[in-house]
Amino acid sequence: MAQRTWSSTVVEHHRLREDLAVVRLVGDVVPFRPGQYVDVSVPQNSRLLRRLSPALSPSHDGKLEFHVKTVPGGWVSGSIVKDTQPGDVWQILDPRGNLSVDENGPTVIMVAGGTGLAPLRSIILDLAQTPNPPQVYLFFGGRTLRDLYAADMLWLLADQFPWLQPIPVVEDLSDGGPPDGWFDRLNVDIGFGDDHLIEGTLADVVASYGAFTEHQVLVCGSAAMVRSTRDRLIEAGTPAEVIQFDPY
Repeated sequence: MAQRTWSSTVVEHHRLREDLAVVRLVGDVVPFRPGQYVDVSVPQNSRLLRRLSPALSPSHDGKLEFHVKTVPGGWVSGSIVKDTQPGDVWQILDPRGNLSVDENGPTVIMVAGGTGLAPLRSIILDLAQTPNPPQVYLFFGGRTLRDLYAADMLWLLADQFPWLQPIPVVEDLSDGGPPDGWFDRLNVDIGFGDDHLIEGTLADVVASYGAFTEHQVLVCGSAAMVRSTRDRLIEAGTPAEVIQFDPY
């Protein structure tokens, strides 16, 4: 069965870091479910596909948002971050993936490494449209404070949605990371103070809370981050069958 494709046009390209950008598009209505991912073809490298997860919940007006981080040696991700321009037309292929939350189910534990936040944000925004969302604890993090690229947005969402509790995690709070003119130019207040930040890896911090035996658990990020977090959760007593993650 041939894959379906949809066209979408870039309307905004926001460079947040030297290696990270948020891209917003409008075009065909792509029939994805919150938490799914798609393959995209961009004009800079039209023959190479890049897997990305929409960061917005599905809309009837064809709006899409993607968070893109440069992968070392990655031709497509690098060109998206550096060279994307409004007016670029992207081709979007069939949605895939099974990450989901039962809105009538138990408490949700979300673990997002870097741009792994995107599909979880889509799910959160979708839950916000339901009458009685479950409690959601969102552990999000990276190596340095600069990797918390969406912290200000999550701070605002938490203020708006009392059922959402974001928990920022940084591997090394003393590491400012390499110089980054884009980060310095934005000068964004992340909202979270020192008393909110937890130092450590996502895998260790989440597992330190014990076994999640009666929860919905979703893990999203790099393949290494997903593997280590899943392993630590299972070691801590969380049943493997309740941990959702996308295959790599």
